[in-house]
Amino acid sequence: MQLEDIPHSFAGREFASEELELIREVVESCSGISRTELAKTVCELLDWRRANGSLRGLECGEFLERLERCGWLRLPARRKRRPFGSRTRVPVTGSGEPGVKLEGSVGQFGPIVLTQVRGEEESLLFRELLGRYHYLGYAVAYGAQLRYFLYVSQPQRQVVGCLRFSSPAWRMSARDRWIGWDDATRGRNLQQVVTNSRFLILPWVRIKNLASRVLAQAARQVRVDWRARYGVEPLLLETLVDQERFSGSCYRAANWIEVGVTSGRGRMDRDHQRHGLSPKRVLVYPLVGDAARRLREI
Repeated sequence: MQLEDIPHSFAGREFASEELELIREVVESCSGISRTELAKTVCELLDWRRANGSLRGLECGEFLERLERCGWLRLPARRKRRPFGSRTRVPVTGSGEPGVKLEGSVGQFGPIVLTQVRGEEESLLFRELLGRYHYLGYAVAYGAQLRYFLYVSQPQRQVVGCLRFSSPAWRMSARDRWIGWDDATRGRNLQQVVTNSRFLILPWVRIKNLASRVLAQAARQVRVDWRARYGVEPLLLETLVDQERFSGSCYRAANWIEVGVTSGRGRMDRDHQRHGLSPKRVLVYPLVGDAARRLREI
């Protein structure tokens, strides 16, 4: 199938040839996610939005299906979906109530175990814990994601926190300078960057060095799990730390590197429309020794 044989416009949007190539690369590299997640990921990468700033996910999904019919790409099989108009709510149950205070050193409670969130019951608990105890609350992650519960094993196995990794920000000046890539290379290789978009240690847990231990363990685990789920090798982790609330010391203790501060715009703001958000520290963690070079050159 040649580029000239497929549609370059849809719903009032003209697509450059390199954008169509990027769409196909994203669909091929993220074959483990649903069609809805793929559409949202493409919208984020291409900044395809409505006038109110919301992603044009429905239109993008229809465009991806048109490209599939033309033979340009192959989408994953359809999944059962929640009805249109249904809302994601944060449940409040006994399972999410504060537990017994845990205090001491991390060695007293080990081994520390990270397990992926599986099934509806665990998903509801994950949503509840983030919704009730994370300062940003619960929000659905766009694109690919992995979710983990953090467990201690002593004196009994119990959940002490949550971690979520998800698709990366389209543009962050500090990260992009550290990598040294241009816009075209970023478009090709962005999906090999993964964002730590949520990290929660439950407020009744006061275990010294737990957070840095978890981050070090998660870096090893997410590299394997992300490739197994999505068929993409992550090379770099990134995260944002609200400097008005946190110092980021646990990330530094886990050997994350601070590379700068955000401009105070949204994570996907490509047209400088959202100034005034709180600037945040940008930290990265290379999953391989030559991560920046490989992200520049692949």
